[in-house]
Amino acid sequence: MATVAAPSGLLPEVEAFLTGGPLASVIGGKDVAGAGGTMKTLDPGSGEAIADFHCLSADDVDRAVASANEAFRKSGWATMPPNERGVHLQRLADAIEKHKKIIGQIEALDAGKLLAHAEGDVQNFIDTLRYFSDMACHVQRRNVLAVSNHEAWTVRHPWGACGFIFPWNFPFLLIGWGISPALAAGNTSVIKPAEDTPLSAIYLARLARQVGIPDGVINVVLGTGAVAGAALSGNPGIRRMSFTGSPEVGRLVGEACGRNLVPVKLELGGKGAAVVFDDVDVADTAAKLVGAITFHSGQVCCDATRWLVHKSISKQFIDECRSRLQDVKVGYQLAGGTMMGPVVNAKQRARVLSYLEKGQKEGAEAVLPGGAADVPGKKGFYVKPALLAGSLDNIAAREEIFGPVAYVATFDNEDQAVAMANDTDYGLANSVWTSDLGRAARVAESMVAGNSWINAHNVFPRGVPYGGVNKSGVGGGVNSIETLFDYWRSQSVVRPL
Repeated sequence: MATVAAPSGLLPEVEAFLTGGPLASVIGGKDVAGAGGTMKTLDPGSGEAIADFHCLSADDVDRAVASANEAFRKSGWATMPPNERGVHLQRLADAIEKHKKIIGQIEALDAGKLLAHAEGDVQNFIDTLRYFSDMACHVQRRNVLAVSNHEAWTVRHPWGACGFIFPWNFPFLLIGWGISPALAAGNTSVIKPAEDTPLSAIYLARLARQVGIPDGVINVVLGTGAVAGAALSGNPGIRRMSFTGSPEVGRLVGEACGRNLVPVKLELGGKGAAVVFDDVDVADTAAKLVGAITFHSGQVCCDATRWLVHKSISKQFIDECRSRLQDVKVGYQLAGGTMMGPVVNAKQRARVLSYLEKGQKEGAEAVLPGGAADVPGKKGFYVKPALLAGSLDNIAAREEIFGPVAYVATFDNEDQAVAMANDTDYGLANSVWTSDLGRAARVAESMVAGNSWINAHNVFPRGVPYGGVNKSGVGGGVNSIETLFDYWRSQSVVRPL
């Protein structure tokens, strides 16, 4: 079968990976082509194909779930002491670290990420895997209960085969956030990456095989969401499910899991607010918010996309943001000097452009109109940063765009600012910007969301729970000890005295 040619300037290992024939899924430690035909994955920066991969059928996905369940029962992974399991996970982390530049380049090419950001995502995976591996060795899984006239205790056990469906914006990082606690707790996994960005997941599965992770503990299934994703979320053999993506697809996953009574974590979209008071350093705050909205071309679910600014500084703030946004250099993700790369595909570019058009038709002022961006020599999916302003009733202020588009509205007082921030169906992450720390804490606690940040945005220290409420998600978060507990079921044992 014909394969695509790798772009020039790649590491030899990356070129060999991309051109070695259509990439296969990994089930039970074996490469599986499956019965779903083949697809191509594109470089968002050039619009050209970079690799072919085999797609799985629903029956193929069922085989992967069966493999994960068999590994849970027979491989010893679930029953080995946490420190012994930790040895395997630390070896996997070591292997990822050794191949960091290779995986980073694969991720940058496949997801349209700046190379430094892609390598940062790989490091995040490494750190997350080590964090949960160490934590699982020190958490007490058996807790004695003080109950009159009874001997009683609770014990935590791994669930079994856990399913994961990941999006295309942070493919490798989010796999780390998802499977690290699950594996550290003794579960096995079936990973379904987005069809737009399947490459780093396959590389991970191959590394896991090389370092001796038992076959069937990490399975990767490739294919479309409509076939492979639906088969995974609807499989009754899954014992716990996690989905990260849009609320629309999240509802479908939740419905499928509900029919099988499978507990599910849904980490969905956002329409975050940044509340900016009149006592801030305007230039510094503008720089940070512009940096947030242009990071990975605004394809970040927890971004601050609604900028709520005190009326007295609004003109100065808007002027500063406009100037900084105009200075953002849009370019190919692997080119030096690029500050913002492409969006992931043509569909996403069309989505961003359509919201700019619809927002202005509904009366938004185009402070900076944005639009399609032209990068010489590249036919990728580029857009310019955009800044709209006006009423929050506007479609561009209410619906998630998932691109480098911010919307400015003004407020007069604290109560009004909080009400505006909470006037949304979403509830993922907001931030408050002020030099008055008492006010900062008060406003941060008043905003309805899973996360509130003070004088910063997109902050994810390990040990702090991160998750959403309302349309932004249900079923738990990531990055903390609570996440590890999510991947253990609790069992009580009681003996009357």
